[in-house]
This record gives sequence, structure tokens and C-alpha cells, in this order.
Amino acid sequence: MRPRLSRLTLCGFKTIRDLRDFEPGPLSVLIGPNGAGKSNFISFFRMLSWALVPPGQLQTFVAKQGGASAILHQGSVPAREMEAHLRLTTDAGVNEYSFRLFHAAGDTLVFADEWFRFRRPDHDDRQVPGLGAGHKEPQLISKAEEGNVTASTILSMLRRIIVHQFHDTSSGARIRTKWDVDDGRRLKEDAGNLAAFLHRLQNVEPKYYQRIVETIRLILPFFATFELQPEYGHILLRWRERGTDRIFNASQAADGMLRAMALVSLLLQPERDLPDVLILDEPELGLHPYAIEVLAGLVKSAATQVQVIVATQSVSLVDRFEPQHIVVTERSEQESRLRRLGPDEFADWLKDYTLSELWEKNVLGGRPSH
Repeated sequence: MRPRLSRLTLCGFKTIRDLRDFEPGPLSVLIGPNGAGKSNFISFFRMLSWALVPPGQLQTFVAKQGGASAILHQGSVPAREMEAHLRLTTDAGVNEYSFRLFHAAGDTLVFADEWFRFRRPDHDDRQVPGLGAGHKEPQLISKAEEGNVTASTILSMLRRIIVHQFHDTSSGARIRTKWDVDDGRRLKEDAGNLAAFLHRLQNVEPKYYQRIVETIRLILPFFATFELQPEYGHILLRWRERGTDRIFNASQAADGMLRAMALVSLLLQPERDLPDVLILDEPELGLHPYAIEVLAGLVKSAATQVQVIVATQSVSLVDRFEPQHIVVTERSEQESRLRRLGPDEFADWLKDYTLSELWEKNVLGGRPSH
């Protein structure tokens, strides 16, 4: 069994004032109006990812966000600290990582508390020593570097929680530029190294590469194949189209085309290479209805192997999932609230309506309220 994020507590982070013991399950599809908090929920995992880059980049993330005040919950009584507790479950037992951050001078965040532990299913909870207070970057990294096996294991698990967002397809986006051909082992969060990633699959995992090509053809019927030829140690995303011998490159691609290529490549890579927790932020952006249908199928397939969290605004995408996959995100009294639908909660309604119709009618919730 691959590690699963079985529970998350998150308090005082942006619009999320008090989210306790949230259970993501194998598949979570977050819906809700603009500003409800879906992006803030995902932003926490981005912060975690930055914080766990050696030797720790938490302060860089804080600065990029505009300071600690932009990260802490700003309700009627602004929060002075935030806390998070993550529980990751495997066949061997439960791995936990917890921390509190408080507002400090210079509009920064400093650790008030941090701890980690592993416990087996048949063992009682036990107290664990904290990692101290007053530090600006996670001590979990230092403990792992010192050879602590539990710290190293938990750090590795947390680093396998990865957010992918392919929104930036502007003319200067990394996906449109040349990339180091040897940097293709993992697809970057923004798919900037897509050409190098595909080049590696073509040479090392040809079966998976061919599946990617064939699936892209379903979405883009004019697409023939990729032309992945390194030049002086770098590679640019190029392809051929049916009915012509002309070679096109990423600078000529439509935004939706690049996003479709990136999503298919991500979701159809070898299962063992997928992140343990795969988070997709509005993957439907720029895709036509049939592409969204294909995307939903790929997401559901991936969710049989790894844990998947998707934030979406697409009614078409929502209709491809079951009620128990849907997490309604709403904002009330300056805070975000997340609620998973029950499998039979709307059984009578679903005899006559689709999930998207119930969402649009605000039966599910997750629509703007005035």
C-alpha cells in the first residue's frame, strides 16, 4: 500500500480558520464558487512543498505570498498563528507530522512547535519530543539528514505530495522553452520539462510513451507524433501533424493543446512514478468537452493507484464522478468550510438530475450566495 494522506487538520491558514480531521479519501473533487477556498486549500500543500526543499524554503514562500499577514487567517479576529497536522497511513502504521507557526517580526513565520512520529496500528499513542521552537525552517529536514530513519521516511512521504497546475502557457512559459534533456525524471509542477520528460519515456518506457501519444490523438485528432530531438544538451517540445511533413514547436501551440499534452503525460506515466498524493488545480482550464471526458477517465484510473485531489469549476468534469468523490467548498463568515457528500445523500435527486444540475441549482451547495 502506498502512503495515503488519511487525515489533515489545518487551522489559521488563509481563509481556512478551522479544518479538523479532514479525510481526503482515495479521490476528492473540490467544487465551489470563486473565493470559497479551494485554491487556499491547495496553497497549503504548495507551502509544505517549498518548506521541505533543503535546507528549507518556507521563508521564501512567505515572502512570495506577500508576508505572513497574507498567509494567516484574516477573519474578524486575525489569527496570530497557524497549525497543521498531517497523518499518512501505510500498511506498516501511521506516520504523523505536526507544526505550529506564529507571526514574528518582519511579517515572517516562525515555528512555535514541530514534531513527528511513527506508530504501529497495535500500539497506543505515545508522547513524542518536540523539535523545539523559534526556528524559521523545518527541523524535520535536519533530523532526516542526521540519519533519523523515521524523520527521513516521513520527509520522503511529504515530498511525494505534489501539486500540478498547468495554467501558465503564456509566451514565456517554461513549457514553451528549451529544457535540459537530462532533467526528465519527474514532470515539473508546471510541466516546464515536458519535452525532456517525454524524451525519457520514449527511450526508457516506450509502452507508456505510446499510450500517451495514442491518448493525445483522441483529444487532438490532427496530432501525429512528437519529434523529440535533443540539440546541444537541450530539447524543445516539437510534434508533427497528420497530412503534413511540417514540424511544429511549442511556441506555435494553443494553450489548451499544451495543457492537454501535459495532463495526459502526467496521468499516463508509469504508475510507480506517480506522486503518492497527486493534486490538480483546475485541470479543465482551456479543454473542450471531449477532452474533459478523457481527463475524468484518466483521473479515476490514477485514483486506483494513488490518492488524487482535484479542484475544479467545471460542471462537465463534476458529472464524471460519484457523489462521494465531491467535496463542497463554501465560504461563510469569512472562513472556508469543506464538506464531503455522502454516497446516498442525494440518491432521490439523482434519479432525475445530474450532479452538475444539482450544483447549478445550489442543492449541493458550492454556489455563490448573496
